[in-house]
Amino acid sequence: MPAASLPDRPPLDADALTSALVGGDSPWRSVQVLETVGSTNAVLAAEAAEDAPEGTVLVAEHQEAGRGRLDRVWVSPPRAGLTVSVLLRPDVPASRRSWLPLLTGVALAEAVRDVTGVRTALKWPNDLLAADGAKLAGILAEASGSAVVVGVGLNVSTTAPELPEGGTSLLLAGAAEPDRAALLVGYLRALGARYRRWSETLGDPVGSGLARDYVAWSATIGTEVAVTLPDGSVVEGLAEAVDWNGRLVVATDAGRVELASGDVRHVRRV
Repeated sequence: MPAASLPDRPPLDADALTSALVGGDSPWRSVQVLETVGSTNAVLAAEAAEDAPEGTVLVAEHQEAGRGRLDRVWVSPPRAGLTVSVLLRPDVPASRRSWLPLLTGVALAEAVRDVTGVRTALKWPNDLLAADGAKLAGILAEASGSAVVVGVGLNVSTTAPELPEGGTSLLLAGAAEPDRAALLVGYLRALGARYRRWSETLGDPVGSGLARDYVAWSATIGTEVAVTLPDGSVVEGLAEAVDWNGRLVVATDAGRVELASGDVRHVRRV
């Protein structure tokens, strides 16, 4: 695509982001914007090993070796999306940490709605979908000792020729002039508020209101699914709920199963 036909893609201003996000009772301690990085999650994991504080935020204008779940590659042209990772040190039972990608998804969905008005939904455990089911964003939470690094890749102004099959962007989903800075600020404020409530209840998804809100955003709950497990086997049935530990509960012909991980496909009955 000729450069002249590309959407305007201004750079992010680290000083402005720091001013908007750091200070007061905000959980965010620093915001760094890098022009190019291999993987924001990998960089923050290395910083976590050197005792970087909770609330460290790393943003990349261009990520050259981005990864999603199952080691899938996440590719986005420079300044076309939001690529951001945060360093968290949750003081909650280990089993509750499975809620972190779900919590992140809710915060991201709220920010996209509030900033752009685009309608989205969440696919368990880590995808943000547009109204037509195409993928807008992926979430990757990775443990690093006592810390958890949570990364988000959101397609903002990516054009159709720049997207992989099955992907879309906020621009294509109806956001006329999506503002990356406003989206980032909105997302991190929503994430910080939800993370604080969840942490204060020791990761209780019910007491923090997270479980209720996740179900409200979910495109998976109540849907027929085929879930490919890490060993290659497939579980088919009705996705009924997400349990106390963030596992997907699927009603199959053989009974209910709780899945901690898997690649979900929504099955549309003809």
